[in-house]
Amino acid sequence: MEIRHVTRGRAEDGNNTSRTLVSSDSPWEPLVGYSRAVRVGAHVYVAGTTGLGADGELVGVGDPYLQTVQALDNVGAALLAAGAELRHVVRTRIFVTNIEDWREVGKAHAERFGEIRPACTMVEVARLISADMLVEIEADAVVEV
Repeated sequence: MEIRHVTRGRAEDGNNTSRTLVSSDSPWEPLVGYSRAVRVGAHVYVAGTTGLGADGELVGVGDPYLQTVQALDNVGAALLAAGAELRHVVRTRIFVTNIEDWREVGKAHAERFGEIRPACTMVEVARLISADMLVEIEADAVVEV
């Protein structure tokens, strides 16, 4: 995933909390009207992220482990653009199209978060935005201040 745009500004309610919006090359962001990540103060929220590679193509078609690895790389890139790192993640949500893939998905998650140990939820969903996508991951982070 390539970060295309970072916008910083003040919160609309006039308080001193700044708001940072991170956009990627996802074709869905402008269509749906969302950001890849949003940072408000010390909190960073990463939207549902899949295994799209830098070329915009899905990595690991048919392979939940490889898709999870790429999705987590994409989450990491969004966090960095927002001034955070994987070590700041406090919660992940993993959506899989086949709960039987939990071991491969969990293995990739543990490779990145084994020492960090964020709260984590994994649920099966009927499908994702593309039939070839097997995994989508959200993450919340809190940056130490």
